[in-house]
Amino acid sequence: MAQYILSIDQGTTGSTVSLTDFKGIVKARADQDFPQIFPKPGWVEHNPEDIWASVLSCLKKVLEQVKDSAHDIAAIGITNKRETVVAWDRGTGKPLGNAIVWQCRRTTAECKKLKPKEKLLRKKTGLVLDPYFSATKMAWMLKNYAGAQVLAAHGNLCFGTIDSFLIWRLTGGKTYRTDPSNASRTMLFDLHKGD
Repeated sequence: MAQYILSIDQGTTGSTVSLTDFKGIVKARADQDFPQIFPKPGWVEHNPEDIWASVLSCLKKVLEQVKDSAHDIAAIGITNKRETVVAWDRGTGKPLGNAIVWQCRRTTAECKKLKPKEKLLRKKTGLVLDPYFSATKMAWMLKNYAGAQVLAAHGNLCFGTIDSFLIWRLTGGKTYRTDPSNASRTMLFDLHKGD
């Protein structure tokens, strides 16, 4: 019988998974860090496979701690670093490169080029024009990750915040989605239309 809520907290330096009963009592918890990648000054990346491995490791440890099965889980919640973005191949599920982390400033020049559109962007998204958010990171990936443009032209390129990537992996590629709280941090979410 389902009796637990599984929480995945995928953060900037590591992942935490916890299992809580319906009374709010934590029954099990596991943490695992993963490497930070700094290829150039101001650039911050994570290997999506390291993120995935940290989540899987924590999931396994949590289930071992309570000695129950996955069938005892009623719901799964994911919280994550919302502006970090991953690009992956819809067909294979493999990332095209490292995730670009929220702290990364590599798209500062692209943001400056978009300055004339800042008022419109702010009106639609509620966000200031800044490399912190995901949109310019996605544009950078589209230009710089090998095969990204071909995959996009054929409808086989997935971009997503970390929650999208984890949901994709957890469902074996059956579910590609996010929620409004994560989408609102991409600079692509129209607050007025909710789309």
